[in-house]
Amino acid sequence: EAHPNITLMPGQTCIDLITGRHEERYSGSGRVWGVYALDEKTGKVHAHVGRATILASGGAGRVYQFSTAPRGATGDGIAMAWRAGARVSNMEMMQFHPTCLYNLEVKNFLITEAVRGEGGILKHPVTGHRYMPDYDPRAELAPRDVVARANDDQIKRYGLDYVHLDISDRDPAFVAGHFPNIHEKLLTLGIDMTTGPIPVVPAQHYTCGGVLIDLAGRTDLPGLYAAGECTESGLHGANRLASNSLLECFVFGEAAARDIVARWDALDAPPAIRPWDESRVTDSDEEVVIKQNWTEIRRFMWNYVGIVRTTKRLERAQHRINMLTHEIEDYYGRFRVTTDLIELRNLLQCAELIVRSALHRKESRGLHYTLDYPDMLPEAVDTVLVP
Repeated sequence: EAHPNITLMPGQTCIDLITGRHEERYSGSGRVWGVYALDEKTGKVHAHVGRATILASGGAGRVYQFSTAPRGATGDGIAMAWRAGARVSNMEMMQFHPTCLYNLEVKNFLITEAVRGEGGILKHPVTGHRYMPDYDPRAELAPRDVVARANDDQIKRYGLDYVHLDISDRDPAFVAGHFPNIHEKLLTLGIDMTTGPIPVVPAQHYTCGGVLIDLAGRTDLPGLYAAGECTESGLHGANRLASNSLLECFVFGEAAARDIVARWDALDAPPAIRPWDESRVTDSDEEVVIKQNWTEIRRFMWNYVGIVRTTKRLERAQHRINMLTHEIEDYYGRFRVTTDLIELRNLLQCAELIVRSALHRKESRGLHYTLDYPDMLPEAVDTVLVP
């Protein structure tokens, strides 16, 4: 913020990448020149242009009903890059954390795996049965994807809203001392983890796929770089190793910066760009459509494209995406953009990419588990989608 060469612009919502088709004199190139962005205070859309553009927009976690991701993780960078012509890869590899707090007011509070590591056990909330030994000999200490699938199976099989994570048999001082933040937060919600169980659900946690980049953070499109969770860098493979997300942000962020500096003199100055055209749209009088579609997408993605998948479920999701795409594009073409509309459009685009990628993979590997193809193929191949 204090750096003289950096200008922060809060309250801006990017709509789309500026490419050759937005030039005053169309060049025919796929070059990226910046972004069109909505100023949330004024409601005006501005073109922000530059020699190079970096996407650092995070993942697509909010495409699911339950997610540990922040509210803004609606896959905006991935969707914008795809619409501009960049390839995306491995979108079916979506990591689910086994234990997110189930609470209607607090949507994304994570209960760390360390609770299980220190003796917390998972139980059926009605019968009290400890079920993890039924799924894996490592019980609660099995890998995240195994525990998440077990929790999901219990919830779906018995029609539950959540399962219980219970560490109340340990000494109360030990529990409060090892997990002070979780303990204090739960107390504000009327839950005492030292005396009773915590209601938890599995939740989307990390987007392992994304915009395809090289070792310098370059995408397919000249002038467009990307770093972090919006990318498929190769660091995660089919199952995320937790701290690799830090590498993905820091290493590729710096790699992109170094490459831009090295190429700066060869990067062309932006041409004249056409301003955003609002001549054929009006203010919306149907905001309820956005809320309804947002809820519908997140619910069918959770039920049909979640932790355990089948071809039939994926096809059902694809059918709903096709119907919603026509509805949302019609809405987008008629009314002035809002942040909610922009994010809804991107959310649906990412849902489509996830489903298409999942249907393409005829095996179970890492974070993609399908009952129709439970075995793993002998060769590991990336799923690469081409616009």
